[in-house]
Amino acid sequence: MILDISQPLKAGVPVWPGDTEFSFDLAWTREEGGSVNVGRIAMSTHTGTHVDAPFHFRDDGARVGELDLDAFIGPARVIEVRGEAIGAGELGRYDLEGVERLLLKTGSWPDRTVFPAGITHLNPDVALFLAERGVRLVGVDTPSVDPLDSKDLPAHEALRANGIHILEGLMLDRVEPGDYKLISLPLALEEADASPVRAVLRSLP
Repeated sequence: MILDISQPLKAGVPVWPGDTEFSFDLAWTREEGGSVNVGRIAMSTHTGTHVDAPFHFRDDGARVGELDLDAFIGPARVIEVRGEAIGAGELGRYDLEGVERLLLKTGSWPDRTVFPAGITHLNPDVALFLAERGVRLVGVDTPSVDPLDSKDLPAHEALRANGIHILEGLMLDRVEPGDYKLISLPLALEEADASPVRAVLRSLP
């Protein structure tokens, strides 16, 4: 069974305040006499479910085209963890040895039709804790791994420093904790700071 854990991209999808609103329209239409319908999209690279590249928060950081695609495909574990912040102490209650891709179900963005006023965020100490256990990617069901008002983005920086990729905006409300195969490839946007993804989980046999 395949579970789609992507935020649908459509008019009205919530974006960061002040960021580019998502829009789709038809540049050419059969109705107007063309032979085909051809659409065009305007959107921020951080709309919906997306991958953050280090260039998003560091001028010298890797861009989307330089990310290791292998980190975005493979076995993943979903855990449910609640609270204002998630640190190494909270994650220490879970067996994460050998987990390469960790998805955090926080439930802190329940209404996905509006941008949240606050979210569960990660403390920077999770980065080293996860890296020591072999985690290569962390995914969250929120628009950021840091507090929404953060300017220095300490969790982003700590995850980058420990070689952990970032996947944000997942839809995990209907996903039971457990082990799955994750597929969440970024688009081939070579110079981009981020990329939307179609993220899915496949049940393991």
